[in-house]
Amino acid sequence: MKGIVSDEIEVKVGAREAWKLYATLQLAKVAEEQLPHLLQKIDVLEGDGAPGTVLKLTFPPGTPVFTSYKEKFTVVDDERMVKETEVIEGGYLDLGFTLYRTRFEVIDNSQGNSSSCITRATIEYDLNEDSAANASFVSIQPVMAIVNTAANYLLKNQNPNPAPTTNI
Repeated sequence: MKGIVSDEIEVKVGAREAWKLYATLQLAKVAEEQLPHLLQKIDVLEGDGAPGTVLKLTFPPGTPVFTSYKEKFTVVDDERMVKETEVIEGGYLDLGFTLYRTRFEVIDNSQGNSSSCITRATIEYDLNEDSAANASFVSIQPVMAIVNTAANYLLKNQNPNPAPTTNI
């Protein structure tokens, strides 16, 4: 059984500025600091944020279903501004999922002098048929909490005096 869930928001910062956060481990740091009710701790087990980086996500006590899982960055594409992670140990895999992938996309939405982007989150999953009932555990809401937290961080920390641009 396969499935996809997705959601997106508009952020009033330039796409490249947003990508600077999404492309790095800074996103994990911001999520850990700002969302302690969702993420108790994020440990970098391997890597520096490039493809192959492995994180261990630990959830707060009382979180239903699982306490932690490991995920691996499989795509960090600076040109397309796409980042993908896959659960590689524990968590969803223990519930019968054979694939649990999260994708973050930053899409330029600027018009004229107005800088903005769309940040989209997508979860793709594949689940054994005998565990089909566990599809109910898939929710875009926690991922969108990270996206919204990232948006607030970007707005709060954007350069208030961007360099002027000239049209040639």
